[in-house]
Amino acid sequence: MKSTFTAALRASTTPVIAEVKVRGGDGTQLLRGRSVADVVAAYHEAGAAALSVVTGRWFGGTCELLHEVASRTDLPLLRKDFVVGRAQLRRTKELGASAVLLTARLLPAGRLPELVHQALELDLTPFVEVADETEIAGLGAVAPDCVVAVNNSDIATRETAGDPGRDLRLLPAVLGTGTAFPVSAGGIDDPARAARLLAAGYTGLLVATALLTADHPAAWFADLRRNLTTEHRESP
Repeated sequence: MKSTFTAALRASTTPVIAEVKVRGGDGTQLLRGRSVADVVAAYHEAGAAALSVVTGRWFGGTCELLHEVASRTDLPLLRKDFVVGRAQLRRTKELGASAVLLTARLLPAGRLPELVHQALELDLTPFVEVADETEIAGLGAVAPDCVVAVNNSDIATRETAGDPGRDLRLLPAVLGTGTAFPVSAGGIDDPARAARLLAAGYTGLLVATALLTADHPAAWFADLRRNLTTEHRESP
């Protein structure tokens, strides 16, 4: 699979997809008085490979938020929302995204492959979110065309709870699908854990709250680089 989004992950020494999200599932305000421009600039300075923009209304998102972020960066953008149809895919492309979240749990059997093919026709990278072995097995032949992302959080609780060990437990099954881009998404709360995930075989990480609540995202990324050096030195 070749795309601007995956090329950015492959080229980065810190393949982090940094998230722009207005509020958490529990209502916590995550922008904390900052402008969208301020957040985007901080992620640029830190060295994010790509950005994720949450447009879902549960999290205070809007299509206008994605449009604004697109106007302020040339980094590849992932649209995160509950996308279930072709019209939403077209709108995603119009707003400036290069990848789109497709949540396996929300889609009936047979619908996910259709949306993957429709996304690819629009030159959108399918960013398919899974949370268990059954969903991974259901990807079938489309997996090599997708980023396959393990969500450590539970969408049923608006991502206020989850299983932080899910990503490492499911990594072998994800790699078995043939995807070249396994991503751990959600619940990554510190740079040391992020480094362990990359050392284990993930090619990208989606980091949301930890970066949005960090006083200095650049310092978080610097810690990640130090931890990656340690992981590399200690690996056999």
